[in-house]
Amino acid sequence: MRRLLPLLLVCLLAAGTTVASSARSAWWWLAAGPLLAAACLGGWDLLQRRRSELRNHPLVGRLRYPTQEVRARARSGDARDPFGGDRDAYEYLVPSLRPVEPAEEPPVVRVGGPDCSQPYDMALLNVSAMSFGALSSRAVLALNRGAALGRFAQDTGEGGLSEHHLRGGGDLVWEIGTGYFGCRDADGGFDAREFADKAALPEVRCVSLKLSQGSAPGSGGVLPGVKVSGEIARERKVPVGETVVSPPSHRVFSTPRELVLFLARLRELAGGKPTGIKLCVGSRREFLAVCRAMVAEGLTPDFVVVDGSEGGTGAGPAGFAGRLGMPLTQGLITVHNALLGVGLRDRVRIGASGRVATGSDIVTRLAQGADYTNAARAMMRAVGCVGALRCHTGTCPAGVATQNPLRTRSLNVADKARRVRRYQRETVRDAVLIMAAMGIREPAELTPGHLVRRTRPGADRSYAELYEWLAPGELLAGPPPSWETDWKAADPDSFG
Repeated sequence: MRRLLPLLLVCLLAAGTTVASSARSAWWWLAAGPLLAAACLGGWDLLQRRRSELRNHPLVGRLRYPTQEVRARARSGDARDPFGGDRDAYEYLVPSLRPVEPAEEPPVVRVGGPDCSQPYDMALLNVSAMSFGALSSRAVLALNRGAALGRFAQDTGEGGLSEHHLRGGGDLVWEIGTGYFGCRDADGGFDAREFADKAALPEVRCVSLKLSQGSAPGSGGVLPGVKVSGEIARERKVPVGETVVSPPSHRVFSTPRELVLFLARLRELAGGKPTGIKLCVGSRREFLAVCRAMVAEGLTPDFVVVDGSEGGTGAGPAGFAGRLGMPLTQGLITVHNALLGVGLRDRVRIGASGRVATGSDIVTRLAQGADYTNAARAMMRAVGCVGALRCHTGTCPAGVATQNPLRTRSLNVADKARRVRRYQRETVRDAVLIMAAMGIREPAELTPGHLVRRTRPGADRSYAELYEWLAPGELLAGPPPSWETDWKAADPDSFG
């Protein structure tokens, strides 16, 4: 009822002013006309099905509707800018004097190492981890249907494998967090049998073990009690209405070696599907310890998703975001170099997640060492998010990040799914066009030398010069001085 108050007030004012205008003077129509127009516009907002925030908040919703590039591309598919760029070129990609024709089909990346029997072709841009619970059922379904239409993948987030993830027919990366939601036993531990049953579903194409996330590294995920509905409580095996806080770390392993062995077990339970990890890098030494464990056991994950500390969330501690963990650029380069240095980079694909929104973002991350990218914030925009910053309150005006059925019902799944598909398609197309302008046909041809940063006025340096890049197997043969201390301290049997 509260969402209709502005419209009701306008209607009452319009009615009163109309009566007064007919009874007194034609001058009253100067006030009655705009009020009647506003009442008609508010009525249209209630009836239309394309903008959920306007259905939930007629008239008022128009005051905060953002004109963002992601939403523009999701609606129309046209991302051209007739007025040129609007930011300083402190960092840029290097075009070629001999550009090539862009690829007709969008490139894909084969994910699956030698121990994987069911490899998966990953798109250059996919839906990053967002749980049912954090997002509404309709938002999850719209993202999944968009992924099905565009043939890219949706990460389920750590909240479990819900029916809304499965209904749309899209490819899924099933994320397992420290709470083991979706494969959780009565004591809150890992249930191998339930995991194997769900991992066998054809919609599940990959399995991702979440170690940490960029918005809150070192802290378990939080789902506020106001968003824990009966359905979510059943899915996660938690009490209704109570805040759900995942443990900060996993119970099934405590050392890098145990982590690597558990990943191998997950892959076996999943029938050979690609299995990997997601993390926000903190200590280079800790990740090197994981690499040492890979070498010692002869086992590797099929992929590593690197989350940057600039990632966002509506439920993490306020002091964490952007203050704990490496930014995506540094974390990505660290993981790429570490895997290269131990001679395992060719067995492991790297995904980049953290404020990826445009084609140039994709190309930039590929040049820095990634094989593919994931986007969360931009996909939320495409599905209708208006940036109201109410994700943790359950009062999202667009029906995207809420479990309130009155707010959620305004989200038109079919329309939003088309927008998600359109946004992903056009963004990847931009990336392909940018690479073609750089003289590159395949993403694997991108190198750090294709990305340049202005370090000071008049001084431009490529990423090949800014950062140290290891040769394949260099850490095993003899680490360079800058890596020697961390490499020697890295212990496959201890994170500490």
